[in-house]
Amino acid sequence: MAHSISPLAPETVPALPPVAGVRLAGFECNIRYKGRPDVMLMELTPGSTIAGVLTKSLTRSAPIDLCRKNLKSGKARAILVNAGNANAFTGKAGIQSVDRSVKATAAALGCKSSEVYIASTGVIGEPLPDERITGKLPAIIKSLKADGWAEAAAAIMTTDTFPKLATRTAQIGDATVTINGFCKGSGMIAPDMATMLAFVATDAKIPADILQSLLTRGADRSFNSITVDGDTSTSDTLLLVATGQGAKHPKPVSAGDRLLKDFREKLEDLLQDLAIQVVKDGEGAQKLVTIDITGAASAAAARRIGLAVGNSPLVKTAIAGEDANWGRVVAAVGKAGEKADRDKLSISIGGVEITRNGQRRRDYDEAPVAKHIKGQEVHIAVDVGVGTGKARIWTCDLTHRYIEINADYRS
Repeated sequence: MAHSISPLAPETVPALPPVAGVRLAGFECNIRYKGRPDVMLMELTPGSTIAGVLTKSLTRSAPIDLCRKNLKSGKARAILVNAGNANAFTGKAGIQSVDRSVKATAAALGCKSSEVYIASTGVIGEPLPDERITGKLPAIIKSLKADGWAEAAAAIMTTDTFPKLATRTAQIGDATVTINGFCKGSGMIAPDMATMLAFVATDAKIPADILQSLLTRGADRSFNSITVDGDTSTSDTLLLVATGQGAKHPKPVSAGDRLLKDFREKLEDLLQDLAIQVVKDGEGAQKLVTIDITGAASAAAARRIGLAVGNSPLVKTAIAGEDANWGRVVAAVGKAGEKADRDKLSISIGGVEITRNGQRRRDYDEAPVAKHIKGQEVHIAVDVGVGTGKARIWTCDLTHRYIEINADYRS
């Protein structure tokens, strides 16, 4: 089903520069969709390192198990992704499908099976016709190119209304390195590491263990801080590869190495950019909502409180209906299961303080808050009054269009 482009979509799609050591292709294999690419292949130069953050779902897909196993090697030569079929809840058939796809890709590229990673997104419970992919591998490989980022991003979309890409440059010593990334996600978004897939590549030379530390930190502050509908996917996959083919730089010794300060910041900025694009493309979304939680017992507690607010259907529908019903925020904070001092709770919307010390301000004027909620971007700030923990969460409103999209998803 085709969907109109989200009103929150970026005005332009960034053109990503090549990353030395990376070639990509988007190809039509008719897994489920017709008339569009639905398979992505990323080829990586020998010696590339890799890190990953994967779904914690107990009903994870077969590709997740494969990625978890291969990540132990820290090496990568290829990432193969299909859209339209999640290859989840498919039993032994799903495992065999992944095995065939990995072996065929490794043979075609002349690499080890442990260096091939698989990701799938789409309908759960349907056997994956992997022969449609492996049968076209020679043609897919022939179409690989250094500037294939846009085609690759488009190939992994499902209910997305626009491709999501981002690029940054960073300094490591005197060297300038490039970081490119793309992702997909629109519904079933509440990553716990929704049908959320993300792939990031850099030409920097970084060992796999350091890469993993950088990615885990970055994911917590980006993809693990967004929600569209509170549903974690069976397929969430975030992979970061480093080819080492860019400008030469000193070797970092740890994730906290001062040498990596700019790289850490730029990587986190890119991951947040991609994560926010997912929220902006939330199924049926009309508004981007940023939630800042302060005064919590810890950063983890602050994030859980923020997600409780961001996942509240009552909060999300109030915003969709442009109703400044701040009492729903109070209720969401209270159900989060984290420490909060009712008598110190402070809530602001659009920079307007509504409550202080557990009560509505006597001079509260709802007019500027109501005006703020009518805009495309809404800001909610809550201080729960028990500590110094803080977190930022991004979500969207919940409209009737969300129901329509999901009712038609398998049609």
